[in-house]
Amino acid sequence: MPPSGRMISITIENLVKTFGEAVALNGITLRIEPGELFFLLGPSGCGKTTLLRNIAGFYIPDSGRILFGKEDVTRLPPHKRNTGMMFQSYALWPHMTVAKNVAFGLEERKVKSAEIKERVGKALESVQMGPYADRKIAQLSGGQQQRVALARALVIRPRCLLLDEPLSNLDAKLRLEMRTEIRRVCKEFGLTAIYVTHDQKEALSISDRMAILEGGNIAQTGAPEDVYRRPRTKVVADFIGETNFLAGRIRSAAKGGAVVETDAGDVLEGVVGDPNWLPKPGDEATLSIRPEAWTISESRPGKNFLAGRIGEAIYLGEVAQYRFSTARADLKVFELNPRLSGRTSDRELFVGAAPDDVVVLRR
Repeated sequence: MPPSGRMISITIENLVKTFGEAVALNGITLRIEPGELFFLLGPSGCGKTTLLRNIAGFYIPDSGRILFGKEDVTRLPPHKRNTGMMFQSYALWPHMTVAKNVAFGLEERKVKSAEIKERVGKALESVQMGPYADRKIAQLSGGQQQRVALARALVIRPRCLLLDEPLSNLDAKLRLEMRTEIRRVCKEFGLTAIYVTHDQKEALSISDRMAILEGGNIAQTGAPEDVYRRPRTKVVADFIGETNFLAGRIRSAAKGGAVVETDAGDVLEGVVGDPNWLPKPGDEATLSIRPEAWTISESRPGKNFLAGRIGEAIYLGEVAQYRFSTARADLKVFELNPRLSGRTSDRELFVGAAPDDVVVLRR
């Protein structure tokens, strides 16, 4: 049951949306490619849900344009945009059967009953809910209800799928199962999809690309691994995953790399996160180093190291998490396949990081 037509791109041009004095979207420009599973992330109030609601047609922007392919849909009402929606709250009718819930959108569109029956059956089969067609919604688990909501979004053969934190009401195990299922369905149906979430793991594991929003602006876009490994700002580095920040000043810089002397007097070499920033000696900087990027050793490495001791230690089997105390800072350090077995240590140890794992950011 493929969607009608071919995959479409979604283009947002200089989108502005205000609520009174508050600027929710501050000139957003973004392009989502055909068939892409694109995530919008950011802290509360950053504008991600407002952007999704503008794309869906629930909000009309103050200025700017939204294009589905080459069609300007900026001022079209939601029902004329032919988008499938999945909400945090499922929005299913409890008094109707599974099949009736899925059929609702088709009945509203005056589709013939024979075609409705066929399309509902195929939609339910695509999300592995075929045997549950005659059950009431109250008889289903949370994960099953979410599958019904997905089938209802797909059955209208939408031009794109819009998802607003669809898995936040599920427990951890079901979230893992359903996020994989959503990606499978989107790829199988060739859907362009935009997915709002606050769950970083969700975004890192299934997105093709993502945008991090901050204060109504786009802080960074890119593939998950690029955003994680090469954050351009402290906000992005802090929001996606865990990291250690070390303040310092640029000692030297060349060809996308820089040497930074930290406020504690340590010297570390790294890569510049923002390609538009050309740091100069003396500029203030912040180093971002992921906990798993550190390597612990008993001997002093050649360069890019800090000396300290292991304070608090948590042993989790495949990984140990340490609070590594240096002269001026406490670092979070993860040791995979831990040799130290999660033990604290009074003796001096060293943590080192490869220059490629040290990201130099503006302070």
